[in-house]
Amino acid sequence: MLLCHVLISSEHKDGCSQEEVDGDSCGSSTAGSPVMDRNPSPPPEEDETEAGEEADAIGETVYSKHWLFSTLTRLIQMVTDQESGPSDSSVELTDDLEEDLCRVWDMAMDKDVAVFLQEFKAPDILLGVIAKSRSPRLTEICVGILGNMACFHDTCVSLSQNSDLCSVLLLLLGDNDPPTLLETCRLLLTCLSQPDVAPLWLERIRQQPAVCGSLCFIMSSSTNVDLLVKVGELVDKLFDEDEELMKSWVSTPASDSDPNKDTQQDMASSLLEAATQLRSESPEALEVYLHSLQLLTTVEEGMQALVSDGACGREVWTFVCKIVCEDLCQEEDPPLILQEQKALLAPALALLSALHSSLQTTISTELLGSLIRILQFNAEWRQSRTDGNSESEESQKEEDEQLKALVETTAEFLSAVLMQLNKDLLSAIVKEGCLTERSCVSAVATLVPQHITAVQHLVSLLSEVEPKLAEIIKKDFSISSNVSGGNI
Repeated sequence: MLLCHVLISSEHKDGCSQEEVDGDSCGSSTAGSPVMDRNPSPPPEEDETEAGEEADAIGETVYSKHWLFSTLTRLIQMVTDQESGPSDSSVELTDDLEEDLCRVWDMAMDKDVAVFLQEFKAPDILLGVIAKSRSPRLTEICVGILGNMACFHDTCVSLSQNSDLCSVLLLLLGDNDPPTLLETCRLLLTCLSQPDVAPLWLERIRQQPAVCGSLCFIMSSSTNVDLLVKVGELVDKLFDEDEELMKSWVSTPASDSDPNKDTQQDMASSLLEAATQLRSESPEALEVYLHSLQLLTTVEEGMQALVSDGACGREVWTFVCKIVCEDLCQEEDPPLILQEQKALLAPALALLSALHSSLQTTISTELLGSLIRILQFNAEWRQSRTDGNSESEESQKEEDEQLKALVETTAEFLSAVLMQLNKDLLSAIVKEGCLTERSCVSAVATLVPQHITAVQHLVSLLSEVEPKLAEIIKKDFSISSNVSGGNI
């Protein structure tokens, strides 16, 4: 922690030994000396020292106003000196200044410091530095300081009302320095998370068509995992907050002013490209990308962007099927795995369900087996909690709500698949062990009574493929088998 400066008296002790300092005769001369030495200045009183420290401290912290002023002054001087050099050359920070600016970056996470920086007009100083900076590292640090300041409501509101600052930050999304892009996205995401200023930022982003192109370019070309994660969170937040913005981004061609317009992929393809990159590098980060793709399926413009001729809908289908069938909820996993993976499974299955109904895609035995297994794991996990009775009813109810979306989505998707099930596919999943008595009973228990027609079709086919299992289902759930569906 950076301690505040303390003024220390530099008066001479006139050669006093330690014994003299401890005694009463410090600084006095013997009788008859031709020259009288003056007595040393008394040390500052303790309360005066404390008063000086308090005056220099920022709020309730031990950080020093004087040190902060000095650091910002050095920063301004560096940028001023930089302007006198060649305009096309980059400028490196000195180690000392970089270290001190990084301390300011850390300090800005303290509310008192953030407020003091705001009152001291530091955002305007940092804006001027960003606008003139030819040092990527310096730009990154300045944006990082602003990002930490934005973590507090009042300073976030004040920053968001600075239109010049906001315009520069949106332009920074077109920068080519990954650390700067990361801090810019973090700052924007922080501001969008504040309800009081989110509408203001959304309006500014709508007015800047190049923002969409910049984000698509990052997602489709970057290999920086941290940056892809943060950009994904930003896009997901924007789509979640503003449906009209999402519609415009998936249906509007690249802007003529966009420097990447000739190489820019569309939004859906960019999301897929980034998700593909993250699958092996950071699987947990896939959630925001799957959710963003799933949000596209909730509007007509988004569906068209996925399923129209030349669109990437089938590539998305193949990719998400691999995630569900190869990465999530595997046969050897415990039922509790649903709690860990529900945030990935819910948007993934909702996305697959929407694409299946539009593209009429083929259902593999692996995907059908995964759908059945999810419902089986859900039933077994609930049963284990009931048997153990180790959690309160309130806790169980809360967790039930968390799984509700996943179970409902899975049941709806499985119902649609069962209505088109044929005997060959059913025989295959029985032979491969994907449909056993236990898994079938668990799935049917979830499907009835809402999806009774699909269950009747399943029982009808089971009567030919696996008669004993068909009789068990009929008996346990009082189901007839007089309904036929299509084939897949």
